[in-house]
Amino acid sequence: MWTTHLWMLPNVAPGGGYQPRLTIVEPTLGAGWGGRGVVLVCDDTESIRRLLRINLELDGFEVLEACDGAAALGMLNALKDQDRLPNVVLLDAQMSPFDGWWALDQIRACPRLSKIPVLMATAENVCEDKQAMLARGLDACIQKPFDPDAVLDLVAGYVREGRAHVPQVM
Repeated sequence: MWTTHLWMLPNVAPGGGYQPRLTIVEPTLGAGWGGRGVVLVCDDTESIRRLLRINLELDGFEVLEACDGAAALGMLNALKDQDRLPNVVLLDAQMSPFDGWWALDQIRACPRLSKIPVLMATAENVCEDKQAMLARGLDACIQKPFDPDAVLDLVAGYVREGRAHVPQVM
């Protein structure tokens, strides 16, 4: 969703004179809970979180951030108590002290959290063994380095269809 503020529109002076103004169109960020959906991004690298946040917010998603697995789980438990769970969780596999695999195990162990699709961004070879990935409770794997547009498509599919979503390419 885009918004144009009144101060961004051109000025038309009396008598028909035109005075252009800089027109800035910006995404409406943080406009309430949800938009197209809520995504929890958990990565220990701030630049990766920022990249994902910008791309997801520009596509209309609300983004929550955590810097490791423990912070993500703490946020999920707090949101669970408020009945405001995210639609998708995107975890980095390698974080310290609590990595994405630990967080995935904790999410799948909790009945209320286990319904949330979990995507894992990793440079590991785990993406190649789809059966092992699914057996651990992972919904999709994103191989690093990743294409932000592919991540957007994957997130949108899981927001739309939940864990039933079958991505074209994992």
